[in-house]
Amino acid sequence: MSSPLSQLSLELDINTEATTSLTPPPAQIATGSRWREINHQGIKIGFVLTRSRRRSIGFMVGEEGLRIAAPSWVTLTQIDAAVLEKMTWVLDKLQAMQERRTRLALATKSWQPGGAIPYLAKRIMLQCGSGTHPNSRGKVSFEGDVLQPESGQTLWLPIPADSDSSRIREVAQSWLQQQAKHWFGLRITHFQQQTGLTIKSWRLSNALGRWGSCTSDRVIALNWRLIHFSPSAIDYVIAHEMAHLRELNHSQDFWAEVQAIYPDYLQARQSLKKFSPGDLPDTAD
Repeated sequence: MSSPLSQLSLELDINTEATTSLTPPPAQIATGSRWREINHQGIKIGFVLTRSRRRSIGFMVGEEGLRIAAPSWVTLTQIDAAVLEKMTWVLDKLQAMQERRTRLALATKSWQPGGAIPYLAKRIMLQCGSGTHPNSRGKVSFEGDVLQPESGQTLWLPIPADSDSSRIREVAQSWLQQQAKHWFGLRITHFQQQTGLTIKSWRLSNALGRWGSCTSDRVIALNWRLIHFSPSAIDYVIAHEMAHLRELNHSQDFWAEVQAIYPDYLQARQSLKKFSPGDLPDTAD
C-alpha cells in the first residue's frame, strides 16, 4: 500500500544512497570536535564527534545531521559500536529530517504559476489569470469537477501572473478551505444518515498537530488540510471523530465503533498516521 505522500504525489524515495547523502560533513566543525564515518552493510553514516564530561554517549539528530557527545574515556571502537546498535533509530531520524527538507523545497515550488498542489489525492496545477471559462473572471476557477478531480487539471487564480508566492498561496488555500468545508459537510451528512448519530455542529480546524477532534458537547473539528488526501482518508477521520460521540476515549470499544462506522478504516489510519498536518507544504514559510 502506498503512503499518503505517494497519494499526494510527494512520495520520497529514501534508499540506501539517499541515506548516505543525509550525512555530508558540515561546512564548519567546532574546535574540539571531529568528523567520523562508519560503514555497515553498505550504509555509510557520518557524524560530528565531540568529547565531553558526559557519563554516557549522547546522540542528537538535527538540521546538520548526527552529532555524538561521548566521555573522553570511551574508545572510538565503543562509539562506533554504539552507533551500530542505534542504527535503526539514527536512520529513522535522518530520513525524517530529509523528508522535511524535501517538503519545504516542494512548498517553495508549489506556490507559483505552474506549481502543483495535492487536492483529494490528485496533483492539480496552479495558474494565474482568468482561465478559459467565461464565468471565471474575478473568481477562482477549476477546470474539472471539484468532487472528482483528475491529476493535471488546472486551478486558475484571478491574480496577476507576477504575484508573489505568498499571495498565490493565500488565494489557493482559501479555495482549498472552501472545498474542504463542502466535501466534509457532505461526508458528515452521509455518516449521520448511515449511523443515526448526530452532532451538534462542526467546524474547520487549522491545527498543526491533529487531524480532528470531538468534544463532549458533540462538536467536531476537522483539519482543512485533509482536503489534500484521498476520500478514504477523509472518511476515516470523520468516522474516528463520530465514534467519539459514543466513546470519548481510545479503548477497544472505541475502535469497534470506528470499524462499525467505517469498516475499511485500518488501511486509511495506517497511511495517515505517517505524518501530521504540520508536515504538509501548506505550513512551510
